[in-house]
This record gives sequence, structure tokens and C-alpha cells, in this order.
Amino acid sequence: MTETRVVVIGGGYAGVMAANRLAPHTVVTLVNPRPDFVERIRLHQLAVGNDDAVAAFSDVLATEVRLVVDDATRIDTRTRGVELAGGETLGYDYLIYAVGSTGTVSPAVPGAAEFAYPISELEQAQRLADRLAEVPAPAPIVVVGGGLTGIEAAAEFAEAGRRVTLVTDALGPTLSRGARRSVARRLNRLGVALLDQHRVARVDADRVVLGDGRELPAAVTVWTAGFGVPGLAAASGLTTDEVGRLITDETLTSIDDPRVVGAGDAVSPSGLPYRMSCQAAIPMGARAAETVLARMSGASPDAVGHGMAAQCLSLGRRRGLFQVNTIDDRARRLYIGGRTGALIKEQVCRMTIKWLRDEAQRPGSYRWRRDPDRQHRLPVPTAPVASVR
Repeated sequence: MTETRVVVIGGGYAGVMAANRLAPHTVVTLVNPRPDFVERIRLHQLAVGNDDAVAAFSDVLATEVRLVVDDATRIDTRTRGVELAGGETLGYDYLIYAVGSTGTVSPAVPGAAEFAYPISELEQAQRLADRLAEVPAPAPIVVVGGGLTGIEAAAEFAEAGRRVTLVTDALGPTLSRGARRSVARRLNRLGVALLDQHRVARVDADRVVLGDGRELPAAVTVWTAGFGVPGLAAASGLTTDEVGRLITDETLTSIDDPRVVGAGDAVSPSGLPYRMSCQAAIPMGARAAETVLARMSGASPDAVGHGMAAQCLSLGRRRGLFQVNTIDDRARRLYIGGRTGALIKEQVCRMTIKWLRDEAQRPGSYRWRRDPDRQHRLPVPTAPVASVR
């Protein structure tokens, strides 16, 4: 069993959790384009310079795992090989696809791709930080997108002394009504000009043009209104959804190949993907590892079925919000704001690193909340998977 080779593509929350869980049982190689682990939930902090948003892989990854810093360019499921940009091909017995998500800028909005700054990847946040360092503090910043990322970015910039306008078609759509009101009040206290129920028609180098023709001066436009996934699965001939997420069954196994198992943002189990978040990625990484271990032993893997618990966001360094959710990820009326919300948010950020570190030191220690009713909410029947060949 110890000679079974597993290649994990992606060194984010899902990939690291999967690699750590597998480390005592298999020969594990983790492929990642960067030499450090990225704390994506802190990238808005990196942009203003109060956190570097990275951790050393030596702090979160099991010592038995081989780290290869390179880009995976193609998966050859016929020969079971992962082709790397550097020219190497890694053979595998099982593959865990955990490439994560990317920040995207809408091609439908003229000028957005040229002039807007996404913030969902390390290099994007670093580029934004460099740009902000060039721009005087009083210069106007426009944040496009009112989801959790946009809210956190707008609050962080405003608390750092920036003049911020947040433009969105809907503020905090995944939050409860009371939580949305609380967020709006906090943004107002920070001096953020909130333009709700608006859309962006064009982005120029120095302004944002709204759908009603209004022009907003913008020394920097930050784009948080879209997420995508890398195109590796589709380019490798694997079945994906319309976004590009790998389609799997409920055991996280690709519907095309039982040797390919997915986890994290770039995976859609039975066409019902989880919300892109570390809250979903970490248990999916653990479950993907369990699926591989079950197949290695000839057992039937369990279904994914983990439950969600909450949403949390920072509103600057001194305030935050913790939104309590149902197990299937719908907002309840209950939320915690203010300083307590900020403390909870920071504790959650620290716990994500602790869970990965603990799994590296004590594989199998991570546990997650179950969602026993997920099967009743599936939009399509679970696809059958061929036996392992």
C-alpha cells in the first residue's frame, strides 16, 4: 500500500488537507505553482499591507509529502501522468484535483480586463498592493461587487484611510436581512459610499461608468464581482460544468475516471457545488483522501455530505460579522457583529491553519459536520463510476 502514488494538484486548503491525510498511507506529491501556502481569506489584508497572507508549506504540510513547485498543464488519464510546465511528467495511481478558484473580470464590461484589479489570487493582491502604494491616500477607489470579498476589501481600504465607493447590484446577497443592514451601517461609519442596485457599464483608467451614465472618479478600480476556475480539467478532456468545475459523483470521484478524485472550489459533486470557501474546501480535501484510501483497500467510498455552518467576514480590523447558517448553507436570522464578530472572524482564520497543521502532525484528526439531507437536494441522480482499472 505504501507504494501507491498519489499526485495532488493544488496546494490550497483542499489540496493540503488531502495530502496530509494521505501522507502515512501513500507516496504523495503535491504540485503547486507557488512555494508558499496562500491564505486566500487574508488577501484583502495583503492589499493594504497589514498581513502577507502566506504561510510556509513547512508549517502546514506533512514532512512526508513531496512538494513540486510548478504548473500542471495537462492530465493524461490514459497513461496516468500529470504534465508540468517545467517539462516533467509525474506518474500517478490516483490523482486529487484541487486546483481552487481564480479571480475573473467580466469580459462583457468594456475596460474591466484592462483597468480593473481583481484580488482573489496572491499575485493579483500583490499587484493591487503595488498600485495602492503609488496612489495618494485621498485618491478615490471604487470596489465593484458586494459579495463577501467586496465588502471585506471596501472596509479594509476605508479603515486604512482610503476614500472608497462600493458599487454592487446587491449587497451581501448570501447574508440575512439583519446582517446586511449591519454591514451597511459599518460601511457607512467607515466612510464607504455605498451604491446599491447599480451595475457597471464601463471601466476606464481613471473612472467607472455606471449603467445610468453616472461617472465615478477612480484612481484604482478593484473587481470582486466574479470567480472562475482554472481550465485544466476541461483541457484534459474531463467532464466539467459550465464554469469549468470538474463534475464528480457524491464520493468526489470524476464521472470519467475512478482514479481522479476532486476537492475544493473547482469541483461540482453531482452538479450541486458547495459555496467556494475554505469552509467547504477543507472537509472536501479530507473526504477526497478518504475516497482514495477506500478505493485502495477495495472498499466503497462514502458520500461527501458535509454540512456548512456559517459565513464570517471582517469589516476592518476592529469589527466583523459572523452569520449563522443552516446546514445546507442558507442564512439564518442570527448573526454576531461588532468586536465579537471581528474576534470570531480572526479565530476562524487562525483555525484554518491550525486544522491543516494538526492534520499534518496527526493524520485523521480533522473531523467535520455532516449534512444527512444533502442527497434529497441533489438536482440530478448520482452518476455511476466504473470500477477501478
